[in-house]
Amino acid sequence: MRVLGIESTCDETAAAVVETDENGRPHILSNAVLSQIAQHAAYGGVVPEIAARAHVEVIDHLVARALDEAGVTFDELDAVAAAAGPGLIGGVIVGLTTAKALALVTGKPFIAINHLEAHALTPRLTDSVNFPYLLLLVSGGHTQLVAVRGVGDYVRLGTTIDDAIGEAFDKTAKMLGLPYPGGPEVEKQALRGNPERFALPRPLNGRAAPDFSLSGLKTAVRVEGERVSPLSATDIADLCASFQAAVVDVIVDRTRAGLRAFREVAARPNALVVAGGVAANGAIRAALHQLATESGLKLVTPPPALCTDNGAMIAWAGLERLRLGVTDDLSAPARARWPLDSVKAEVPAEAAEAETPLPADKPLPEKPHAAAAGPGA
Repeated sequence: MRVLGIESTCDETAAAVVETDENGRPHILSNAVLSQIAQHAAYGGVVPEIAARAHVEVIDHLVARALDEAGVTFDELDAVAAAAGPGLIGGVIVGLTTAKALALVTGKPFIAINHLEAHALTPRLTDSVNFPYLLLLVSGGHTQLVAVRGVGDYVRLGTTIDDAIGEAFDKTAKMLGLPYPGGPEVEKQALRGNPERFALPRPLNGRAAPDFSLSGLKTAVRVEGERVSPLSATDIADLCASFQAAVVDVIVDRTRAGLRAFREVAARPNALVVAGGVAANGAIRAALHQLATESGLKLVTPPPALCTDNGAMIAWAGLERLRLGVTDDLSAPARARWPLDSVKAEVPAEAAEAETPLPADKPLPEKPHAAAAGPGA
């Protein structure tokens, strides 16, 4: 099977082709991504109208590029998939409408993908992880702990009650005068800072429910920054290091609570998975690796290029649904909000009975085209 996936929910336009071979092993044939960072940098964050217009300008070119790099034609596709939400509604509409038009013209099945489900299923593309597993989804807009029990079978165990972790990184960076996007800049500064200089809170640590809260931590950074203002380069580095250390402690504590909650809704997890843009943070990965080891689990972290938004994850989620016989009609709506635990898959009985685990050996992308490029690429 071979699926074209289109992603346009925020500030990356992406298109990719993913296939499974005769043994069921997935292969990324192409994964073209055009980043909009340059367009939004001056505003310190994503501007929805600018994002939507940028998607319109490049999406046709990007789909053609993905097909060309994959060496396939529309006739050789089995389906067209697109992220239908959640996300910035203008951008979602661009990608979704493009995919519907392509499906209509080519006569191929259409599959509407929940962007969060695509992140949730990525470890099955990169590491052949079998259900069930615990997912920590951390990005600029989402922070959730989810029991992933099957395609279309998700139980949200915990979420943020205010800011997402990625949002807290970006806002902290902005407070400290660091460039956008803030997450990588905070991590870079933290590497040369003293994480013990500022005593910052660890919100909700020790609570039984695996929820998160980041707004108080973000406020504490602002208060400490104002206390030592004007900020020197050392102050900024120490604030970033202290902030990141606090976030790491919170993530480990909340994920440990998520592992306890997992046992109430599923059997023992096959893995601890971290996905989403924040999963690229090295300190977070290292701390979760230690937690997974202590818990007797394997930590699965997709490559950084597949943690951020990309078309390969959309194509793979479409492929997962297609092989279960799950497709959508062209009336599927664009959604600004679409909770992951509301996503279902009406799987035909015969398909559900025939479902088998993924091959145990790790699949490798055949053509690594996942690196982001500017709009002029």
